[in-house]
Amino acid sequence: MLDRFLLGIHSFWPTAWSRQRKSSATMLTSSLLLIAILWTIAIPLSWAPEPIGNNAALFAQGTRMTVELTIVAGLAGVVLGLLAALGKTSRLPPLRWLAAFYIWVMRGTPLLVQVLAVYFALPELHPVLRMEEFTAACVALALNVGAYNAEAIRSGLQAVPKGQIEAAKALGLSKWHTFIDITFPQAFKIALPPLVNNIVALLKDSSLAFTIGVVELTNAGSQVKSTSFQAVPVFIATAVIYLVLTTVMTQFSDAVERRFDIEGKLG
Repeated sequence: MLDRFLLGIHSFWPTAWSRQRKSSATMLTSSLLLIAILWTIAIPLSWAPEPIGNNAALFAQGTRMTVELTIVAGLAGVVLGLLAALGKTSRLPPLRWLAAFYIWVMRGTPLLVQVLAVYFALPELHPVLRMEEFTAACVALALNVGAYNAEAIRSGLQAVPKGQIEAAKALGLSKWHTFIDITFPQAFKIALPPLVNNIVALLKDSSLAFTIGVVELTNAGSQVKSTSFQAVPVFIATAVIYLVLTTVMTQFSDAVERRFDIEGKLG
């Protein structure tokens, strides 16, 4: 049983099921499990001794904020990554330079600096760039993960055999249909593993939103520690919640990989 648990939800389904059916069931189960955790997490936390139990609502609020940051910034990061990847592989030099500059800056500077810059520095450039704490955190996280997604997607685009693109041209397909029907589906499958890993890593990186006042999980734990002066139980509880969230998200991401694993390399 322990071996099956470590292998993940995917291993619990009947062996007669197809890989696609197992993957779809795992994705649905992981999604429902995450919703259940977010909805009910305050209940088991309230059973814990002080200072966790009497601050269960604050921990629950921080957990929901962490997941919300991850989902919003993660989706925006995928879009930004796709646009930057297309820009970096473009035949137009200005687009290549702009995309390369964006990736260079975002990957070459600390995420903490980026979060602080978006929240504190941008409003000094123009008042219209002033954002709420949550919005600023989402923007900074999306810009950061988008740069890493761009490199993953670019690698996928360049891994598609040129012979297939030339064959599509010979068949009279337009550039748009060649990209949508041939290039992008294959590039997406190749880029999928690093993309899902980036999203899971983003869940942990969202803790840096604490520095601009977003009450996410790390901020909630810090507040409890400041009032209770009990660092050990507080940060053990915080770490356990992060571990539960990343485990569920990893199950979902693994299922997505298996769902698109047409060749059956993942079993």
